[in-house]
Amino acid sequence: MPVAIAVTSADLVLPAPDRHTPPAAVLTPPDRIGLEDALAETASLLERHSHVLAVVPPWLPPTTVRRLRTVRAILETDRIALLDVDLPPLGTALLVRQLRQLTVCDFSPGVVAAAARLLSHYVHAGAVLGSVARLDRVDVSLKAHAGSWSPGAQFAVLAHPVPHLARLGRPAAGSGSRGAHGAGGRGRPRTAPAAAGALPEGMPTGPAYATQLTFARGRLASDWVTSALAPAWQVQGVMENPLPADSPAWWGTPKLVEFAAGIPDLSVLYQLVASVRREECRWCGLELIGDRCGFCAAPLHAPPPPAAEGAARPGARTSARTGTAR
Repeated sequence: MPVAIAVTSADLVLPAPDRHTPPAAVLTPPDRIGLEDALAETASLLERHSHVLAVVPPWLPPTTVRRLRTVRAILETDRIALLDVDLPPLGTALLVRQLRQLTVCDFSPGVVAAAARLLSHYVHAGAVLGSVARLDRVDVSLKAHAGSWSPGAQFAVLAHPVPHLARLGRPAAGSGSRGAHGAGGRGRPRTAPAAAGALPEGMPTGPAYATQLTFARGRLASDWVTSALAPAWQVQGVMENPLPADSPAWWGTPKLVEFAAGIPDLSVLYQLVASVRREECRWCGLELIGDRCGFCAAPLHAPPPPAAEGAARPGARTSARTGTAR
């Protein structure tokens, strides 16, 4: 049976890039379903799939996280993994789509779960913001804070993988229109023109590999993502999707255009994951890549015993007679 990728909100499910990519399972939030029904919902999902990988970003409501942990504990199953993903909402949705793509490959559930940490390093996630006064995800200078009060101010922010913040120039007349650089239709890919040479001033450094750019509009009139960022990053295509409901809170303002760039090609994703050495989890026995199991969160290597830690401390003396540290 295939592995299921589960999310807690439908706006974290981007359109499938092809007909082979399965949909994600959307778990009903605790404010709309009781514990008994949530148990039945998850049990039914386990009946149809070998394992369930639930993506758990840190910005989820505490009640939702508690519900996920409670359901897993009551079902007493080792077939549910809660994957910690620390990306902005749209970047999380992009990673979810990549994990969905991997489920059709010949990877074991443990490898797919561990691949979430690996692939997150290759996601470039940011936003164009109309204000950074309430942004706490990236270091904001006093000058940038003051600039947020200027009429028409816009900031290019990259939250992952390397934080970046720069103020953009005033938008040109008609920048809010969706003309030649507009989005077209929702979920419909377009090819962005390539650009050569150095990055323009204020432009965050983009990926050094082929990516596709996904963006979502909030309450900000700006085409900077499609007219400037996409050509500078030389992306393979641009796709617009609805803004996730949690994005305004994550970025500290509803005046934003969120974007995320990631590897779209399944063959490249497959080679990336397959190139990492596979190990066996010393705790649950599942196959994994990297340094931590995606199911039980056990580290690949056991921590050193207390005696070895004490002996490794600076200034610790070892008795020649007993071999113990003093």
